[in-house]
Amino acid sequence: MTRETLKVAFLNENGLSAAPRTPLAGDASSRRYERVTDKGRSLVLMDDPSDTGQSLTVFLHMTAHLRQLNLSAPEIIAVDLPHGFALLEDLGDTVFAREVLRDPTLELPLYLAATELFEPLHHGPLPEGIPLYGPSEMAQATDLAFLWYQTDKQSVLSTEAKAAMSNLETLLRHLSAPTVLSLRDYHAENLLWLPDREGPARVGLLDYQDAVATDPIYDLVSLIRDARRDVHPDIANQCLSHFATMKGMSTKDTRFAAALIAVQRNLRILGIFARLARQMGKPGYVDLIPRVWRMLQQDLDHPELSGLKTQLRPLLPDPTPAFLTRLRSPCPTPS
Repeated sequence: MTRETLKVAFLNENGLSAAPRTPLAGDASSRRYERVTDKGRSLVLMDDPSDTGQSLTVFLHMTAHLRQLNLSAPEIIAVDLPHGFALLEDLGDTVFAREVLRDPTLELPLYLAATELFEPLHHGPLPEGIPLYGPSEMAQATDLAFLWYQTDKQSVLSTEAKAAMSNLETLLRHLSAPTVLSLRDYHAENLLWLPDREGPARVGLLDYQDAVATDPIYDLVSLIRDARRDVHPDIANQCLSHFATMKGMSTKDTRFAAALIAVQRNLRILGIFARLARQMGKPGYVDLIPRVWRMLQQDLDHPELSGLKTQLRPLLPDPTPAFLTRLRSPCPTPS
């Protein structure tokens, strides 16, 4: 049966065969989302075509965990695990990015609310089976930049790239905070503002199936060093200060941890965006690279990262118009 036939069968089983469906914005994965409306109610249909159903299983597991913490992950209405479908509570369209664009005065209260969510998130127990994203894994994840964010796609890492990754891992091992749950893709396109709820539940959560156990500041960096939108520097600084107070950290340690994690994240993101364009035919991600590059350079200016900055300088091309045009061209398919 086709994917559409399976989808219709799933909807029919749940009394929604005739319900209107509207496509919703997806993410960089193969997952697709549709809004299903019927008799005054609205649901979200998740379509995860992965062969094993593992991604959906992880999503369901994480959803249950977050809801146990009284956080606003969507309620699961129905599931077809073998075929990768789920019906979810519709949390609405009030994503942070859109709300702040509509009313810029909301940026500070929304971002502080998202920062305060770390209090229950980090104090809850780690979900069983959550993968570790420690210094070794984080450093290894940056290999994408040295393979894909290049004039020509590389098949092996250079000696210089390996040395930079080794230095990054050493620096990451200097971070001493205990490992906590990270939702990993914690940014303004994956958070919804739900003002009718209370406390941390005012922040609706999406796209958390890639959650890991890692440094506590990881999600804050994802929030304030956003590849998709510019966060006002004053607001980013207020979030950092609020986080430091919540965690009992010094300003110096907080800023170093944030800069270091931001460098790791943005190296990886450069590689991911380049790969999405070159291998998967998604050139739109190239448009985001100049912002990612600018943030990377800003965080590499931290005094304690000067050695890493020197190592990286000759390894990564500047995002000139000519280079970005090259990234938009798919890699040749081997004959």
